[in-house]
Amino acid sequence: MRVNPIMRKIYVFDTTLRDGEQSPGVNLNTQEKVEIALQLEKLGVDRIEAGFPAASPGDLAAVNAVARAVKNASVMGLARSVEKDIDAVYEALKGAEDPAIHIFLATSPIHRKHKLRMEKEQVLETAQRAIRYAKKHFAKVEFSAEDAGRTELDFLCQVTELAVREGVTVVNIPDTVGYMNPQEFGNIFKTLKETVPGIERIQLSAHCHDDLGMATANSLAAILNGADQVEGTINGIGERAGNTALEEVALALATRADFFGAQTTLNLKEIAKTSRLVSRLTGMVVPGNKAIVGANAFAHESGIHQDGVLKEKTTYEIISPDTIGLKDSKLVLGKHSGRHAFREKLVDLGFENLTEEQLNAAFGKFKDLADRKKEVSNEDIIALLEEKLVEIPEVFALEQLIVSFDSHATPTAKVRLKTPQGVVETTSEGNGSVDAIYQAIGSLAQVEAILDDYMIKSVSDGTDALGEVHVVLMKGDVSAQGRGISTDILEASARAYVDALNRLSDKRNAPRSRKDRDNVTLV
Repeated sequence: MRVNPIMRKIYVFDTTLRDGEQSPGVNLNTQEKVEIALQLEKLGVDRIEAGFPAASPGDLAAVNAVARAVKNASVMGLARSVEKDIDAVYEALKGAEDPAIHIFLATSPIHRKHKLRMEKEQVLETAQRAIRYAKKHFAKVEFSAEDAGRTELDFLCQVTELAVREGVTVVNIPDTVGYMNPQEFGNIFKTLKETVPGIERIQLSAHCHDDLGMATANSLAAILNGADQVEGTINGIGERAGNTALEEVALALATRADFFGAQTTLNLKEIAKTSRLVSRLTGMVVPGNKAIVGANAFAHESGIHQDGVLKEKTTYEIISPDTIGLKDSKLVLGKHSGRHAFREKLVDLGFENLTEEQLNAAFGKFKDLADRKKEVSNEDIIALLEEKLVEIPEVFALEQLIVSFDSHATPTAKVRLKTPQGVVETTSEGNGSVDAIYQAIGSLAQVEAILDDYMIKSVSDGTDALGEVHVVLMKGDVSAQGRGISTDILEASARAYVDALNRLSDKRNAPRSRKDRDNVTLV
């Protein structure tokens, strides 16, 4: 998407792989990070913050894999204002087409006193040393004044002036705890633009959190007052209440270009696909009423609304579903459909690059589902395709499941499981059918893992809808997510548990990637 000459370009800094991955329960492996990064590249983001390399060897390796895979966006790593963190980013970004570093240091009174135990002069000296050291390794340096929203405005101007003088390319103003309101946050950018010498030489960036539900509004206020870049995540995921949802900012600018006079260069038609991918790989379900990408964003139930939309869509739709890559069509496929129709449907849904092997596997799963379901919807097909696009070594495989339930007796489950030692089976009782299934799988797999989360959702409509189960298993300090899909929710539950066991095994055999951030609050 090209920016209109009279429009100001807003750069998009995506931190889904760093700030987004800090969401509780989210732990992406390297392959998943690369898959998301490549989709972000298709979406057209300008800068991808791939992770925090100093956190662990696993994080460093994952950032390096993203850096080598992405060719058309700047790949960045986060670092505290210490040399060892900066060295880790330099190591992680070897091989990147366009590497950049993002360093941060807290500046607010509460952080200076309780976290840093520094006076103002010490903060300025630390920032100066870090920027100078980073400049030795990187041509592009972004500096963030952590908790800028609660920093004295005159001191924030001092910090920004120092960063500009030391040659950074971007100064980021984070509302780290989501404390600001649009008027206050916008005024920070206005003041910096009017006060700081040389401010025109760098880009100002806005990074907002959603603790009070104002992240998008604050980001837009920053843009109205001179911000050149907006930072956020897909679907607004992130620590606590999350970050600015980038899709909301992009569509607000595109829809109200008359008001903002600025726009991104994102390929808006990739938004729905990107949202689905991030939701699937993180296990964070997008609420139905979520702006832009929620399931109900383009749904109309009220009779008055339906009548209006049938006569003229713009009566109740200010955005066309096609804008973000969705189709109005509810055309479904059934058991009599052939491979050609199925292939065309996949292309229509955005899966145009499948190998012949992947197509054959998907078609087989589709025919199996079509035999059990009268109609197969677009959502069903997408779920089938997305279930196995990230390949995990298959240590365990579900061979057979038989569940016995009686409201007056203890539920039992008979499970046959393929393991490294061969095919084994057992029957277990449980406090409910799912518990019985998981007791049986756990005893056969001989893996002492704790079920940390269990979630069910419907993929499509109707009593024969596909059910999707998402689980999180913990073994020690390693967690893994599993996903299972079936028209039978008990089968989906079993498949999700086995998938999580395979991912847990894969993670325990891979370089460690812990979520411990050395008790540092990041921007």
